[in-house]
Amino acid sequence: MGPMIELSSFTHAYDGELLSGVYGGDAGGADTATVVLLHGAGAGTKDRLLPMLAEFVSRGCRGLAFDFSGHGESTGELRELSLGRRFEQAVAVIDAQVPAGGPLVLVGFSMSGQTVTDLVAHYGDRVAAVGLCAPAVYAQEAWDVPFGEGDGRFSEIIRRPDGWRGAPALEVLRRYEGRAVLAVPGTDAIIPPEVTEAVQDALAAHAQFTRFDVPDAEHMLGLWFEEHAEDRREFVTAVLAGQGDRGWTATRSWLAKQLPQGRKVTDSAFAKGGWSSQMRRLTLDDGTGLALRTFVKPFFRRHAPGLLAREASVLTLLAGREDVPAPQLVAVDATAEHCDHPSLLMSLLPGRVRVDEEDQEELDRRLDLLAAQLAAIHRVVPDERPRPYQAWTSPERVRTPGGALWERAVQVIRREPPAYEGCFLHRDFHPGNVLFAGAGAQVRISGVVDWVETSWGPADLDVAHCSTALALLHGPEHGLGFRERYEAQGGRRLADGGDHLYWRLIDALAYSPDAAKLAGPWRELGRTELTPPVLGERLTAYVEGLLDSYG
Repeated sequence: MGPMIELSSFTHAYDGELLSGVYGGDAGGADTATVVLLHGAGAGTKDRLLPMLAEFVSRGCRGLAFDFSGHGESTGELRELSLGRRFEQAVAVIDAQVPAGGPLVLVGFSMSGQTVTDLVAHYGDRVAAVGLCAPAVYAQEAWDVPFGEGDGRFSEIIRRPDGWRGAPALEVLRRYEGRAVLAVPGTDAIIPPEVTEAVQDALAAHAQFTRFDVPDAEHMLGLWFEEHAEDRREFVTAVLAGQGDRGWTATRSWLAKQLPQGRKVTDSAFAKGGWSSQMRRLTLDDGTGLALRTFVKPFFRRHAPGLLAREASVLTLLAGREDVPAPQLVAVDATAEHCDHPSLLMSLLPGRVRVDEEDQEELDRRLDLLAAQLAAIHRVVPDERPRPYQAWTSPERVRTPGGALWERAVQVIRREPPAYEGCFLHRDFHPGNVLFAGAGAQVRISGVVDWVETSWGPADLDVAHCSTALALLHGPEHGLGFRERYEAQGGRRLADGGDHLYWRLIDALAYSPDAAKLAGPWRELGRTELTPPVLGERLTAYVEGLLDSYG
């Protein structure tokens, strides 16, 4: 069972039910965290969570686990339980058993992934860490529907394909800034992989996030952790990392060492609009601003050593150039040797990302400025060539909505890439990576950020990438017209006909069929009308326009 820890039983009366629980751990101080373990649905009970509870208590935490009504030793009927009642029962037990205001660590299995999220929304900053084990999230309308016998309305709601996509839980997790560990079994016949990916993306937005893979396990992770002591210990260690700093202890310590003598960070806020990494604006006690990029998503974390080393070298190359306003490099920890995650610290540039379109004249001016800025980037001559460009899709990998238009588009990229004269590429140049200052006729570009994908390749590819973004953000005609703006602003000579079409489509098809992925940060910046159907229509019209123009 692991550590020999004494656990005591309790019962809590709530709403006509007697809830059976166990707790352990010393009273400790007001800042001692209490870990709350919540079992899954069906046959789930607190009993299989006792070894994990003992492990947490052995690390100096208080801990408790209980049976929801209709489970284990609690009274009540399972069919009468609902997600809403689970939440209310958890709040009742926590408020009775945990010192008021004390920090909480919430660990939930399967259905309790939803319950943990509901508790995060309820307790706010009291939640120092969460552990989600093969978690489920549900559509809002399932909240107060009794579970029934497995063939009623609750089952009908949760079996609806993609019904979970608008789950409020995902927005709660996106806003959560504490420590978060997502335990993912190698095989899960219950939770669709899309749900796990959506939870992961939400947690990676602001949390100090770690994915904890359990390759040999199946969905019932409570059972797995009960029987596998080593995995259980590692999971507990992961959840408790950086206690007291909401998981950011190592990064804070590294940061302090990079600041000028005697300076300290007085304020930290998330910058809006990031997708691949977390971006924070840091304010020092003398008013200086810095920006901290942190790679948290597993894919980007894995590739961080290459990405951040490349960005550091590009920022060094661009230092002092007036025609390409890039941040100044302060420090980099590309392998997370000193930080909780791979990180890069740089100067904070003035201005902000602009994706609004209320003032059409100003929008027109911003698009011309984008074109001129891209032309300037393409004039940079590095001492050492960056790596060759990488295509972000291929004929084999493209997924399309189907139909003749898309078949024709995929056919265009089913060839060897056209010959090209290479140049220095930003490779991820679009409105989300450009900062503007001023307004109206005075609007100007004050910064270009996110240099992790810098490459060597055809200017057409940067033009294509920005064009796709403009088509989705402002309408197909703006994407189709960006080439002319670029050429008018003194850009490099671009390919003609079918060759240019190849570069435009190798970019655009990377966003099929889920153009909505790109728009998450735009919605955060106020463009809430950019729904998946709107973006899907715009991408289709843009691809059609490209085939008409160049095909």
